[in-house]
Amino acid sequence: MSFQPQFPGLFSAGSVTKVQREMALEQPLAATEKQVSYARILAAKSGDALPKGIERDRTALSRWIEVHKTPAATGRFSDYPSSKQVAFAERIARLKRREVPQQCFRDKTLMSRWIDSNKPR
Repeated sequence: MSFQPQFPGLFSAGSVTKVQREMALEQPLAATEKQVSYARILAAKSGDALPKGIERDRTALSRWIEVHKTPAATGRFSDYPSSKQVAFAERIARLKRREVPQQCFRDKTLMSRWIDSNKPR
């Protein structure tokens, strides 16, 4: 004898399709004006055309933007630490009463390592 309640037809094939029809997703959300304008700017810079009808799907446009975004700064100063990194390192140096090594100001990886090894606990 079972003490579990009986629900006949709960998991029958007919009930699953009914639930699926009731929960069917509507049309995808349209992209926002900011998304569309940013995508057009990226398309103009890269020379790629926006796919036809992509403005009607917010997630598809978001994926397109992620793929076509300009990469991080690559140039003469791309290896230098950021101003926030330098300010944080100088604050740590004041607290610890020591100097930040000069080579750390020319390489963001060295600066990051110096910060990690000297962070106040």
